[in-house]
Order: sequence, then C-alpha cells, then structure tokens
Amino acid sequence: MNPTDDIRILLADDHALVRRGVRMILDNEPGLRVVAEAGDGAEAVETARSMEIDLAILDVAMPRLTGLQAARELSRLAPRTRILMLSMHDNEQYFFEALRAGSSGYVLKSVADRDLVHACHAAIRGESFLYPGVMSALVRDYLDRIRRGERLPDSVLTAREDEVVKLIAEGNSSIEIAETLTISVKTVERHRANILQKLGMRDRTQLTRYAIRAGLIEP
Repeated sequence: MNPTDDIRILLADDHALVRRGVRMILDNEPGLRVVAEAGDGAEAVETARSMEIDLAILDVAMPRLTGLQAARELSRLAPRTRILMLSMHDNEQYFFEALRAGSSGYVLKSVADRDLVHACHAAIRGESFLYPGVMSALVRDYLDRIRRGERLPDSVLTAREDEVVKLIAEGNSSIEIAETLTISVKTVERHRANILQKLGMRDRTQLTRYAIRAGLIEP
C-alpha cells in the first residue's frame, strides 16, 4: 500500500443503522475510505476475495459466519489485510478470541466515535489497538504468561465445530447443515456428538445458550 493512498476499508455488520453510523465516522476522516459493506461474515469473506481491502472491520456477532469466524478465514485467505473487531461486548473471552483469530484490535461500539479512527490507523501501522479498559489488565497478563512460557488455552471447540454449533443454534436440521458446510449428514452427526461430549451438554437448547455466550449468535 502506498502511504499516500486512502486506506480501503471493508465494513461488516448485520445492522444497517450501525453500518451507517460507523461509515459516517470513517468517511469523515481523511485517508480512510469505506469501499465495501457486508451484512454478515460470509458476505465479508466473499467480498474480500473479490476486491483489494487494506482493513476489514468486523462485528463480533453476525449471521452465517460470526466476525471471529470471518477473521480466521480472512487471516488465511488474505494475510496482508488488517482486521479490527467491533463489538458491543466488554468481554474477556471475545477479546482473547479476537487476538487468536488474527485481529489487530478490539473496539467497543459504545465508544467507536472516540476510538475507531485511532484503531484503524494503528492497525495499518501494524500496531495493536485495545480499548483502554482492557489494556492495562488483560494485555499485561497475556504477555506475562507468554514470557513465562505458559501454554495459553485453545478454544474448547474447533473452528468447524463452532460452525456446526452456530447452525444448530439457528435452527438448521442436520441435512441443512450438511448442505451449508458441504459435508455428509453422518459427519454432521459425528460433530454434534463430539460437541455435546466436549461441552457436557445434552440438547439443542443448551447448545443455543452456549452459542449466545460464545458470541456465535445474538440473543
């Protein structure tokens, strides 16, 4: 990217009003230009495949693919694209998941008018941006654990199992999930059994509650 060029931004949020407000913040800042919008994580990934994007701003909780799932996919497909997570949740779990997914920063929607522009510029410079409330406590603890050589815990479920949980919680049948993920019904059922065993759960209702807590779907 040429330093004199505008930063090309993909903005993804399933709420049109939120996108409109965030876009106003970004478009009023010289050097930032929203070149594409997406209403869910899957659309964001497809858009990033088809055009050059410098920065993707992803809402944490979106239909089809969450922002976290989309971030993992974008990190794999377009490793030079910077990623910021936008969230209404002041939540430690989401914060660490965002870092693991390849995000350069985590911005709360409640203070986006104050923090988002700074976060965009930091991400493009290759720096991290974390909202002040989490900076002092979580980052210090995270880095201290790395320096001590501690193994940081992985997510309980694999990325594929997260996808299956999300689709189950959204009310899809095994056949519909198999068609969406292009896998067999037998594989879906195997994933479902593994998920229930890992989480110590019994049914769809409990999985739905888990999906809400994990930010896979909105309540």
